[in-house]
Amino acid sequence: MESSINFPLLNNVHNEVDNMEQKVIKGGWISAIYIIGESTVTAAKNINVWSGVATLLPLLGAFIADSYLGRFNTILISSLIYIMVGPRNVNALGIGGSIKISTSDQFDEDKPEEKKAKSSFFNWWYFGICGGSTAGMLIVFYVQDNVSWMVGFGIPALAMAFALVLFLFGWRSYLQEVPKGSPLVPVVQVFVAACRKRHLCVSKDGYEVCTEDGIGLASKGWTLARTHQFKCLDKAAIIDEMDALSETRNNWRPCSVSQVEEVKLLIRLVPIWLSCLTFAVIQAQGGTFFTKQGSSMDRLIGHNFRVPAASLQVIAGLVIIFTVPIYDRILVPVARNWTGHESGITMLQRIGAGMFFSILTMVVAALVEARRVKIATKYGLIDQPQITVPMSVWWLVPQYVLSGIQDVFAIVGLQEFFYDQMPDTMRSIGSATYLSVLGVGSLI
Repeated sequence: MESSINFPLLNNVHNEVDNMEQKVIKGGWISAIYIIGESTVTAAKNINVWSGVATLLPLLGAFIADSYLGRFNTILISSLIYIMVGPRNVNALGIGGSIKISTSDQFDEDKPEEKKAKSSFFNWWYFGICGGSTAGMLIVFYVQDNVSWMVGFGIPALAMAFALVLFLFGWRSYLQEVPKGSPLVPVVQVFVAACRKRHLCVSKDGYEVCTEDGIGLASKGWTLARTHQFKCLDKAAIIDEMDALSETRNNWRPCSVSQVEEVKLLIRLVPIWLSCLTFAVIQAQGGTFFTKQGSSMDRLIGHNFRVPAASLQVIAGLVIIFTVPIYDRILVPVARNWTGHESGITMLQRIGAGMFFSILTMVVAALVEARRVKIATKYGLIDQPQITVPMSVWWLVPQYVLSGIQDVFAIVGLQEFFYDQMPDTMRSIGSATYLSVLGVGSLI
């Protein structure tokens, strides 16, 4: 007896074979919940896990760049891999995060005008990133859907090849940081030395401290002033009898004051990193919950065109493209005249403003979701997620707009903050640390 059950996926496959000449390519990661048959919760979990891992692995690439290859060589290798293999593999290898750091290294922080320009650079860097991704969604996705996947993948490959050629034209003029070995070794040395000398005390025993410059500051001749936080680490700089009798300095016994202070800098970043995880959790909703909201709503424009739910993320990208110039050219000068700060507001204030807008984003999203559920209940659709709720998808525009504004403040602020606060030898790791906030937020 023939089954009366209808299998839409199998029927679509037969239709695809019968109408191959009229085939329209669809898909994308968001279609996985329909093709694989995953529930919304499972699909969102899988997307967040993939995104989390992809944004955590740059820590490995940053370590390689700072320790062994150098940033220029890392950029060159990652670009070649991008062209030959694909951007997802670059993310998996974690070596695609050194470009921003190498570019920002071209500014001389000792010159006030260049220091101001560096702050502006982070705004325009994110502007370029969002401009490229938005163009990709509008152009490349269209080509993939209406021409072919081969052409769709070929466009970014050719664009990357052209960008690589331009990048190599100026390689002689770039300021390049020479890798000085693992940046984590000096950190471990401080903890080991402090543990060995945990019973000593500078003030009581009259010991001297090592005042040689830390490795991360020696290249620029800077020294860090001694602070009174985490005094247990100060013991690492004590010169005891064994150190005084030694003809050569053992880096695992007396560490310099500046080296100790660099470790303290890293410890002070931990509370900031932890406090930003909530923002990262909210930021991750744009690619999962917001998209699922849109997929269940009325997305029809006119009589024939249906807006892809995932394409609504273009709204946030367009808001960022529009907001960054306003922030950099209007808000920053006005705030600078008021506060006297070269960036208008401090990096932490900027991050805080982004977190405030993220709260507004979720409040608006909750109100829209409450209305969607109310309408679904009214029409008896609460247990039928496959049926479209008679509510326009344009109700989602406000939360996507607020999502774009929150990124202009928080994402750029996090990039600049972790770059600025990291020791020179760990700048690439600093950039990857900001990405790790987003990665852990996705996993949470």
